[in-house]
Amino acid sequence: MEPATYMLRDIPHDERPRERMMQYGAGALSHAELLAILLRTGTRQESALHMAQRILNLAGGLRNLMDLSVEELMQTKGIGKAKAIQLKAGFELGIRVSGERKPDPTTIRSPRDAADLLMEQLRYLKKEHFVCLFLNTKNHIIAQETLSIGSLNASIVHPREVFRAAIKCSSASVVCAHNHPSGDPAPSPEDIQITQRLCEAGQIVGIDVLDHIVIGDGIFVSLKEQGLM
Repeated sequence: MEPATYMLRDIPHDERPRERMMQYGAGALSHAELLAILLRTGTRQESALHMAQRILNLAGGLRNLMDLSVEELMQTKGIGKAKAIQLKAGFELGIRVSGERKPDPTTIRSPRDAADLLMEQLRYLKKEHFVCLFLNTKNHIIAQETLSIGSLNASIVHPREVFRAAIKCSSASVVCAHNHPSGDPAPSPEDIQITQRLCEAGQIVGIDVLDHIVIGDGIFVSLKEQGLM
């Protein structure tokens, strides 16, 4: 008598691979669970999870499975051409990612570092763009985001937009910047006011505003260096 085969619908919802990945992250899943997600579906007789475990057993492990060609994968019961191509593409992406060297992070050590990074992006724009560099505890840039695009001579940004974005990427500190389309980076009273508001909000939420850089045409002003924050 053949052993009972359980379908994915028989597995409690919170124990299914996709749901477990959403809740706990990919690192918490077994090889079979990750493979089941790539397979997407099983057969009438076998769930994707059971099929994944069977395929791993037949291949003799993940390393051997990744070495199989599309044609070899198709010789496995339950694996047609579409599934074989899907699996092979997933394996190839994994191999390519593991072979790539992670680029060195960009570090902001001074106002000049931030200005050099943003100058060519902002100096020729015809409207004011308010940009934030989000940094980790080592002052490495972990994200960059344009939060506001204003009129010819005014950029409007609210502290909640800045710190919502900062919290979303787990930022420890922020460097703000915007351009002056006139080419003159001299801070306006509005620039100084929004900077002070941002600093006050940052103190409340525990995320430092390190500087506010105003970008002109090849020149810049740091409100931090000017003692305006």
